[in-house]
Amino acid sequence: MKRLSNIDFTRGIVMVIMALDHVRDMVHVTAITQNPTNLQTTTPLLFFTRWITHLCAPTFVFLAGVSVYIQLKEKGVQSTRSFLLKRGLWLIVLELTVVNFALWFDIRFRTLIFEVIAAIGFGFVVLSLLVKLSSRNIGIIGISIITLHNLFPLIPFGEGSQLGVALRPLFLPNAFPTGAQSFFIIGYPPIPWLGIMLAGFSIGNWFYMQENEMQKRFLKAGLIVLLLFVVIRFLNFYGDFPWSPQKNAVFTFLSFNNITKYPPSLLFVLSTIGISLLILAYTSVPRKFESIFLTYGKVPLFYFVVHLFLVHAVTLVILLLQGFAWSDLNFGTFAFGRPKEPSGLELWAVYLMWILVVISLYYPCRWYARFKESHRDWNWLRYL
Repeated sequence: MKRLSNIDFTRGIVMVIMALDHVRDMVHVTAITQNPTNLQTTTPLLFFTRWITHLCAPTFVFLAGVSVYIQLKEKGVQSTRSFLLKRGLWLIVLELTVVNFALWFDIRFRTLIFEVIAAIGFGFVVLSLLVKLSSRNIGIIGISIITLHNLFPLIPFGEGSQLGVALRPLFLPNAFPTGAQSFFIIGYPPIPWLGIMLAGFSIGNWFYMQENEMQKRFLKAGLIVLLLFVVIRFLNFYGDFPWSPQKNAVFTFLSFNNITKYPPSLLFVLSTIGISLLILAYTSVPRKFESIFLTYGKVPLFYFVVHLFLVHAVTLVILLLQGFAWSDLNFGTFAFGRPKEPSGLELWAVYLMWILVVISLYYPCRWYARFKESHRDWNWLRYL
């Protein structure tokens, strides 16, 4: 069906882009020591390399909400509720086990991080409780969260407030020591990301429109959302940290577009989801070009897990080829095996490695997509 192709195509695009971010994170020479969006140290190309990958997580979460609506429409409330609850809990477990091992390669699991897969799992669990509400009401909840959660830090919790302690991890990134050298990190605070999923659910009915009408709706919505981003960002009073004039016009433009992902600010959501809506409105794409991204987009969880293992393994091979011994490698939090001495690849080589990683995953993803298609009677495959 065309609506599913739109979803898989858009998801495929952002997942290919996502691999660039993880390659840069693990192997770029300054990834461990510098923030690519720090205007004091970055370059325009490095900033863009990070900025373009902002599309990935919110689009992934938004489309997860859309997919829930489609499942609800086709399977009914009870089946959807049961599936969401089980899949949501499964995704949280998967994040804290397999995905965390792929990130850190630390068999002792000294660092556990709650990120996008777990945030989607949390959203599924919450949606399992909300599926009887109308898509309009769910959309109102989602948009309210997206619009208002930036106010949370302004709530005057008293010193030592137990309510504040309980709520902060739901709205803001947090780290909790779990031992002398171990941590549990909330990288993706679940409530702001839940808002994005609920917003995605609320537009699920657009995929049941006639194709031309659907494309017009996405195009109009995307342009309106991006216009809102520009206006609110220009006013510079709400939705993210202020932008400011910089040393030249290029860096001023970067400051204008320097938006906050952790947690996803209002302006972050407007800019990324606005672009995603425009991608969903595509009208004509060369068939071969489309089929490539559809291949990745049909098996998102498989691609996500396998690409993390592959990128991390290749990173370690590169470090060993650069002359480091295994004993030099540091598997601590956010080190990814990188030694304390300078190591890694320049940005041009990061792009080359990204392209090779994505190409190498094409045939495994195509095989797995065909395997799932030919084994639809294996219900457990729905969870993968």
